[in-house]
Amino acid sequence: MLEKKTIEHEKAVLIGIINREQNENKVTEYLDELEFLTFTAGGEVLKRFVQRMDVTNPKTLIGSGKMEEVEAFVRDNDIGSVIFDDELTPAQQRNIEKILRCKIVDRTSLILDIFAQRAQTSYARTQVELAQYEYLLPRLTGLWTHLERQRGGIGMRGPGETEIETDRRIVRDRISLLKKKLLKIDRQMETQRGNRGALVRVALVGYTNVGKSTLMNVISKSEVFAENKLFATLDTTVRKVVIGNLPFLLSDTVGFIRKLPTQLVESFKSTLDEVREADLLLHVVDISHPQFEEHIESVNKILGEIGSADKNTIMVFNKIDKYEHAEIDDDDLTTERTGRHFTIADWKQTWMQRVGDKALFISALNKENLDEFRKRVYDEVRDIHVTRFPYNNFLYPENLDEY
Repeated sequence: MLEKKTIEHEKAVLIGIINREQNENKVTEYLDELEFLTFTAGGEVLKRFVQRMDVTNPKTLIGSGKMEEVEAFVRDNDIGSVIFDDELTPAQQRNIEKILRCKIVDRTSLILDIFAQRAQTSYARTQVELAQYEYLLPRLTGLWTHLERQRGGIGMRGPGETEIETDRRIVRDRISLLKKKLLKIDRQMETQRGNRGALVRVALVGYTNVGKSTLMNVISKSEVFAENKLFATLDTTVRKVVIGNLPFLLSDTVGFIRKLPTQLVESFKSTLDEVREADLLLHVVDISHPQFEEHIESVNKILGEIGSADKNTIMVFNKIDKYEHAEIDDDDLTTERTGRHFTIADWKQTWMQRVGDKALFISALNKENLDEFRKRVYDEVRDIHVTRFPYNNFLYPENLDEY
């Protein structure tokens, strides 16, 4: 008889810094996202610690008084991990570990851990492993507690230095091997893309957890894994989709996030070839998220880094069924009206008006406004298609309702 297993979430605390670049509201947003990342990785956040400081402590990032407060909470509540929203230097990580005596994780290593959990294919696992080794290399000295001969002095000279250099060389050799392996897989994938012929390519891009995979499933009638967690999709999925009688290829790509680790951007650039080679981008946005405008900026920034910022793009504002706006009473003369008070109709009159007919408002989960979505995508794909196959123009009528 199988025993019933209960999954225990690891206890964790979060630490954020308020400074000239990050005000209190911004830090709260980042910590909300960090808590969601922690939950995705299998952790349970018990407490948040936030410190206001203009200049961070070079040794421990936060001040000594706040560190004592964190240490007492960690000791009294059996905390397994302390997670920092900002990236720690190798020296800071070592110093904090000595004080708190528990796992010290920053935002980068947390995202790498989630990617390692989510990677399914050999290609994704190789990319994540490469990113992890590149993150690990400068931190090797903090991992080997058996190298006590590093201190130097009488009786302390000898193989210690040789051993740490050997460990570094092993990691460097592994990085070199993984890069060669990725190059080989890249060539294979390039051949696969070449074999797809001249079909129009459409790519779904956007922030993580905005509903790209759900939309992919609805449009392509496939079963791509979708879940209400961050980075549910790592592997690029490509499906042939037919709207009316017009076929095209639709790809679902890895989601982006603020403060995306440099190692991951580099490692996943080859995965993002699907975006670079796409003829049309569907930029999916979770309009129900309070910071969806910042999400758009983050995605556009990464698209710029991979040379895809100028591509033909349709903005798809998803999750309209979850959108709620704050209301102001008629007699309230003190509350300032901001974006959180806008209805969707109000948003359409803002900067979205400049996007024009390339802004769509849908709910992929409840299948709202999908007819309008299909019509708009059809029109864009048709315009690209007839430039490649002008002799087929008569096959694709102006009015989709004919099919």
